[in-house]
Amino acid sequence: MNTDYRKNLPGTALDYFDAREAVDALQAGAWDKLPYTSRVHAENLVRRCAPDMLAVSLTQLIERRRDLDFPWFPARVVCHDILGQTALVDLAGLRDAIADMGGDPAKVNPVVQTQLIVDHSLAVEFAGFDPDAFEKNRAIEDRRNEDRFHFIEWTKKAFKNVEVIPPGNGIMHQINLERMSPVVHAKDGVAFPDTLVGTDSHTPHVDALGVIAIGVGGLEAENVMLGRASWMRLPDIVGCELTGKPQPGITATDIVLAITEFLRKEKVVGAYLEFFGEGAAALTLGDRATISNMTPEFGATAAMFFIDDQTLDYLRLTGRDAEQVKLVEIYAKQAGLWADALKTAAYERTLRFDLSTVVRNMAGPSNPHKRLPTSDLAARGIAGPWTETPGQMPDGAVIIAAITSCTNTSNPRNVIAAGLLARNANARGLVRKPWVKSSLAPGSKAVQLYLEEAGLLAELEKLGFGIVAFACTTCNGMSGALDPKIQQEIIDRDLYATAVLSGNRNFDGRIHPYAKQAFLASPPLVIAYAIAGTVRFDIEKDVLGTDANGQPVTLKDIWPTDEEIDAIVASSVKPSHFRQVYDPMFKLQVDSGEQISPLYDWRPQSTYIRRPPYWEGALAGERTLRGLRPLAVLPDNITTDHLSPSNAILADSAAGQYLTKMGLPEEDFNSYATHRGDHLTAQRATFANPQLVNEMAVVDGKVKKGSLTRLEPEGQVVRMWEGIETYMQRKQPLIIVAGADYGQGSSRDWAAKGVRLAGVEAIVAEGFERIHRTNLVGMGVLPLEFKPGVNRLTLGIDGTEVFDVVGERSPRATLTLVIHRRSGEKLEVPVTCRLDTAEEVSIYEAGGVLQRFAQDFLASAAEAV
Repeated sequence: MNTDYRKNLPGTALDYFDAREAVDALQAGAWDKLPYTSRVHAENLVRRCAPDMLAVSLTQLIERRRDLDFPWFPARVVCHDILGQTALVDLAGLRDAIADMGGDPAKVNPVVQTQLIVDHSLAVEFAGFDPDAFEKNRAIEDRRNEDRFHFIEWTKKAFKNVEVIPPGNGIMHQINLERMSPVVHAKDGVAFPDTLVGTDSHTPHVDALGVIAIGVGGLEAENVMLGRASWMRLPDIVGCELTGKPQPGITATDIVLAITEFLRKEKVVGAYLEFFGEGAAALTLGDRATISNMTPEFGATAAMFFIDDQTLDYLRLTGRDAEQVKLVEIYAKQAGLWADALKTAAYERTLRFDLSTVVRNMAGPSNPHKRLPTSDLAARGIAGPWTETPGQMPDGAVIIAAITSCTNTSNPRNVIAAGLLARNANARGLVRKPWVKSSLAPGSKAVQLYLEEAGLLAELEKLGFGIVAFACTTCNGMSGALDPKIQQEIIDRDLYATAVLSGNRNFDGRIHPYAKQAFLASPPLVIAYAIAGTVRFDIEKDVLGTDANGQPVTLKDIWPTDEEIDAIVASSVKPSHFRQVYDPMFKLQVDSGEQISPLYDWRPQSTYIRRPPYWEGALAGERTLRGLRPLAVLPDNITTDHLSPSNAILADSAAGQYLTKMGLPEEDFNSYATHRGDHLTAQRATFANPQLVNEMAVVDGKVKKGSLTRLEPEGQVVRMWEGIETYMQRKQPLIIVAGADYGQGSSRDWAAKGVRLAGVEAIVAEGFERIHRTNLVGMGVLPLEFKPGVNRLTLGIDGTEVFDVVGERSPRATLTLVIHRRSGEKLEVPVTCRLDTAEEVSIYEAGGVLQRFAQDFLASAAEAV
């Protein structure tokens, strides 16, 4: 610690580190111009950075320079059970490797506070019209995931600094917002800002509290868990002024879908956004969180709001202690993090968005940034008249209608609006269409309490939107099985079937294999579409049904007023609800004194948890970057869902066939996501998305969609896993060639692990999404970027080529991609090495994050001896 800047925090017995003094000592008056993000990072540097690096690191912030890396030490790591579990499986495997090398495995522990919330494992097998859905779904979750939960229980006891929230309690982001984040920590006599990384791309949800929280892959999270700095360049910090106020009847979902479209067009990929202005100040914390949650959908890294009275009001509303709320206020005002202190902040780029321009919106049918005003659906050919045929589903049938995801259920206004619309629909005699699988999966148990307080839960249940879980469910592709009759009708009639959900992702193939496309919408709109039963319906004008008096009922007849929503929120959402939920959940656990082995007893027949192979076989060998054959040649916008899907495993898939051989009944295949602790299952998910377009898979002169590749030099199109297995047997090193925005979407480390285990040594693309590029480096895969104006098309790459990568690897160096064509022609193409920092070069050269840590751990142990 740089004790020169340690001072007493006025009005408290705590100290704090005065970053303003350190910054102004280097350049007088510089502090007042720093954005919020830079101020938080400056404090982190003053408190944690090595003294000999402090001045040069602070100068990067002051002068807006990006030529050097500086260290960041997040205070916490927050994980969901999929990536969090796989990270801990990796650490358990690392303990085995350390023991095999003669080290002490018990000393391998997270150094940073690590919180794991089990929220990604539950599938909606029983819908919201089943009164026992919650209990039935939880029972299935426990049965299917017994192996996983056994391992997670072991980690809680075997590792230090690991806190586990068991299944059935809510979504990590909402729990983080409503309780886990203190906003300001008080540890060892020092007050400092809460900061964190989380193993989910929607970790920025809690940015709404003024907390820098970014999504990372499991591999980067492991790095932070083990006490290493997260090295970074100063990000592009963009100011976003919000003006005006929303029109009546406009929800936070409408606002965020409009902002997502706006920011995607403004190209804020990788940026830290700071929202300010009169519009931002007037937004409730719930509305701010709805915006911050969608950060990855507009491509940014963070979406910050400043600490102000709205922040304090929310902390009180959610049951935080009065002393903690007071500490947040005192610290924020003293440390320059209070909103009023940011009026002099200067930005290199400032955007402006008028909230009064927002109309009622949806997004779809495949991307969250493709906004669709509900009034335009008919004009765009999606909505339109349809003729009801008795006993049959219509074209465009909504087969799934889900109120889900922390994006919306952390916002009381959105949930109350849905409850009121359900009440009004019931009063007019409207019903959900029978083919619609409806569900309500709040991110917090507090939602159930305030819906009951308001008398609205029963109204939602009547329409089929009973609580099925407190988990991610449909938003994460865990929408469960359809009624077999409905599924068969979709197949037999080749219906265009859809999903409507209040989630944050709607990529093709994500929500359900038989929902060809999906639309994002606010919770009340989800209910409206469940009543309509099809997206080929003008939701603003068409008649939803008739009441008992024979009068037609349209959406405007049942849409609640803002005044009624706000009145119900004010009277029904109470601090006692949050205390009732969270006080027991976070009560101190007394050490039972139970002795537990530092090494996990791996179950040999498990298809969920298996000792990872990263220190053995081909992965322990040298990467030559020579003689690489393409596994795939891919277009723009390849998502991590293409690379490693998370939804249900079908019986005829490579993973399904493997699970059958392992004796698992099809009904218990579970999702791809839940099997990521077993590399033998997870490998078979690599490129397993049926919507994949691999330009190498040419059949009869046309590219065939599906999980396919082409074996070379034979030229035979085969299933992707068959191709991977063949290349593995041949010990053939591989490369992937791709277009722009490669790896967008969820922070899925198996999207990098899968290709590395397949033998992929390098990926050359027009551009990479931030988290996925970091994951590739963490797995020892070399990311390469084409120079502007050059791509797979200009080079005429068709997959018959063989590639070499030549040159000395250093941060963002220009390397040479040597292309050997089948004709004998050789082409040398300059590409950018996307190892962006010296730390990344070091990690890559070691073979990956885990290999690097093992080397350092053993070296430090040897020095100690």
